[in-house]
Order: sequence, then C-alpha cells, then structure tokens
Amino acid sequence: MTTALLSSSLHSLPLLARGKVRDNYAVGDDRILMVATDRLSAFDVVMGEPIPGKGALLTQMALFWFEKLKDVVPNHLTGDDPLSVVATDEVDQVRDRAMLVKRLKPLPIEAVVRGYLAGSGWKEYQANQSVCGVALPAGLRNASKLPEPIFTPATKADVGDHDENIAFEQAAALIGPELAAKVRDTAIALYQRAAEYALTKGIIIADTKFEFGLDADGTLTLMDEVLTPDSSRYWPISGYQAAFEQGANPPSFDKQFVRDWLEAQPWNKTAPAPTLPPQVIDQTAATYREAFRRLKG
Repeated sequence: MTTALLSSSLHSLPLLARGKVRDNYAVGDDRILMVATDRLSAFDVVMGEPIPGKGALLTQMALFWFEKLKDVVPNHLTGDDPLSVVATDEVDQVRDRAMLVKRLKPLPIEAVVRGYLAGSGWKEYQANQSVCGVALPAGLRNASKLPEPIFTPATKADVGDHDENIAFEQAAALIGPELAAKVRDTAIALYQRAAEYALTKGIIIADTKFEFGLDADGTLTLMDEVLTPDSSRYWPISGYQAAFEQGANPPSFDKQFVRDWLEAQPWNKTAPAPTLPPQVIDQTAATYREAFRRLKG
C-alpha cells in the first residue's frame, strides 16, 4: 500500500483551502484541483492519524456516483486529467486521489437527506418528534425507516466547528426560496436514485449530504464529494434488522466505527482528538474498502 497522505504539499499550484479531508488548489481562474488526503474527521474534528488508502478510495467512489447520477443534475467534473496540471515530482501526491473540477460559487448550506432516523436526527426526534422542523410520526425508534426521505439542511462549519441543523425556512432565507426548493428536490432525487441502487448491492444508505454550487450561468451543480462513507451512513442489509430490534446502531461501512470508539473515550469532542489505535485505523480502512467493493458488485 502507498504511504498515507495526511496533508498534501504542491508547489506548482496556489493553495486555496484545506478542508477536513480535501486540499484545494487553484488551476487558473476557472478550475480547482481537489486532492483527497487520508485525513479523517469525526464530530467535526480532524483526527491526528491518517487512514491509509482512504483518499484514493473516496475519490474513486465519488467518481462512481457522479457517473451514475449524471442525468439527475450536472456535476463539477471537467473530465481533465488531474496529473496534467501538477509538476512531475508531485504526481505521487495526486495520482488516484484527485479530481480536476469546475470552479463554482458554493451554496452556504449542506443538503442533507435522511431516509432513516439516526445520529443527530434521532437525538432531535427524541426531543421534539421532528428533525429540522420536519414533523415525524410518533413511535419511531433509532434506525427506523422514515415514511419517505426528508430534506434536513445544515449550515457549513469551518474546520473545528460543528455543522448546525437548520429548518428549510432558514435555508430559504440564506439562498432564496426558489433555489432552496430546487436544492431540496434535487437532493432527494439523488438520494432516492442512489439508495435504490445500493439496496440491490445489499447496502442501506441511511442518510447522506450533498453540496451544490452555481456555475457562471447560475446552473445548479453537484460538487465536492458525493455518497462516500465520509458523507453518508452505509448499513449492510444483513445486520440491520437485528440491530434495529435491539435499539442499537446497525453495523456500518462508514466512520461510525470511529465515532463509536470516540464516544467511549474521555473526550469533549474538541481538538485535539484522542490518538486512534492501530486496530481502529485498520478496521476503518477495511470497512471503507468493503463498501466500495459491494457497490461495484
């Protein structure tokens, strides 16, 4: 396996920003080189240890979904080779883990879609029987399938801060009612298409988050990553029912394994995070690989 990349360092392109996972570089005025590192974030805190192979896997999974969903909404891919815009001595940092994409005006919200009740949605439901202002039926339990997928937007947080769930009305105030409705409808359509496909591969996509931007013509465009284990809850169908009946979190192919380990540590969910032990790193890498293996079928 190649050496893990905790942080990229390209000298041939100007760095725009380092996110929780991706390092973005400017390629002229109209393109961005997105390099997926092997960093892992949980509870909006970046772990100090990389997950070897994670960045390349996330990139290949995102490309898989962009291709499968390209008829639902335009995406930010240019089709250009990422290796064509870096220096020869930088190729190893970029190969298999980068996307060369259009430069867009990003929308200031996360487009979260939930098909099942889990995570912060489950906590919010327990408090007021709704999620982000969407009223839900009584009697639902942890990991319950919802009557239909719901759109539960969130604000985008800076690295180290926490995303905040907001109501649709707040999203509409941020980006305008018409655009908010289009984002909602598009996000739900993307989720439904992906979730239906994943079921045929033995995987439940419990929830996911999309990011959108506007191109120079104002066209709504899918951007960043899409439907990876970093941005989605992936549950194997085979283990779901037993866990649901016990009121437990279903087994997963995402970073829930890391979250569960962190929850058991004496930690207040602010940086720095506890040091991940080798077995947690190895298990996380293995679950990510298994998710993609199953999806590709």
